[in-house]
Amino acid sequence: MNKKEINEIKKNFSEDCGFFTVNHVVTAFVDAEKNIKCKTNQLYNTIPQDESELIMINLKKILSGSIGKNLLEYSFPKDAYLEGGAQLFLHEVLSSKLLDDDIVDKFLNTIVEKVEYVSTYTIFTAHCTYSVLKKNKNDDFEDEADMDYNFLVTAICPVNLRIDGLVYNEQNNSISKKESSDRIVELPTDGFLFPLFNDRAPDVNGVLYYTKNAKKPNTSVVNELLGCEFSMTCQNEKETFKAILNNVVGDELDYEIITTVNEKIQEIVDQSAHETEIPTIDNHKLSSILWEAGVSQDKLDSLPKVYESAVGDKPLTAVNLVEKKTVVTVPSITVNIGKDAVDKVKTQIIDGRKCLIIDLDDPEIAVNGLETTIK
Repeated sequence: MNKKEINEIKKNFSEDCGFFTVNHVVTAFVDAEKNIKCKTNQLYNTIPQDESELIMINLKKILSGSIGKNLLEYSFPKDAYLEGGAQLFLHEVLSSKLLDDDIVDKFLNTIVEKVEYVSTYTIFTAHCTYSVLKKNKNDDFEDEADMDYNFLVTAICPVNLRIDGLVYNEQNNSISKKESSDRIVELPTDGFLFPLFNDRAPDVNGVLYYTKNAKKPNTSVVNELLGCEFSMTCQNEKETFKAILNNVVGDELDYEIITTVNEKIQEIVDQSAHETEIPTIDNHKLSSILWEAGVSQDKLDSLPKVYESAVGDKPLTAVNLVEKKTVVTVPSITVNIGKDAVDKVKTQIIDGRKCLIIDLDDPEIAVNGLETTIK
């Protein structure tokens, strides 16, 4: 799913949308010993409004975040289509529309069995229908629906015990210690959408995984529950990219090359800001970037082998490689450089010593928040 397709579903994921419906909703609370303590399965429109609105918020959260970071698309491997495979099972749950209690129980038990979680949690699963409107030649929506996109959306939300200290007691008009505790359902940390919405049509050959923490996703959801092979996190991609640069450029790697490479990848991200597909960096693009940054051809000759050894033939997500600011560190000193000031900093050898030179447009600078001048 690209940005445009995700945004179409997310934008219309609302009770106010005339061609979107949440049909059935299943909820379940799982304790620390992996016991399902309670379960409900009900029509969404029979749920009290104050509760249904909160459920809607949790479900819609599964479509939030950045593609390649919080939202990761996975294609099912071949064995997922075999008997007992994840794809066949998810398709069975989808086809049941959550109306078959045996299938629902099996689905919940599979989540509890497969997913590793650090605390108690709540599962929200909904069967939804989005009537896909036709588009004309100008890419505008028409009034007539082209087809129905039926999908499952599942949110896994941590439940935290909240014991507040002092509270205001209205009954006796006093401040006193709260005697009871509450188990609060927080926003989801993980979830998934099945099937995909590709080319504005259902695609049962893949699943969209959501993680709140892009640096530390719950890999058990992808590997065990969804039966897919987890790919690198955004942090893994960045570290892998740095390792590739070190192995290829080696002793030629300096401030100018590092900042130029970062700028050129940022340009690729900016140029595709309005594109539907997320930009990626493969072996060939990286070679061109490094050449433009001043890396010698002798060094670039080793890039294909180094790149293949690191990631195979898979491209890297461009936005995951960009550093928002340049940080120069030496023992006991750290200098943070904004992206608009990279060209004002350079390295230079002075009297045989490596120095960092900063061009100051204004002689007035601030030290520990106090303005001072350079004399």
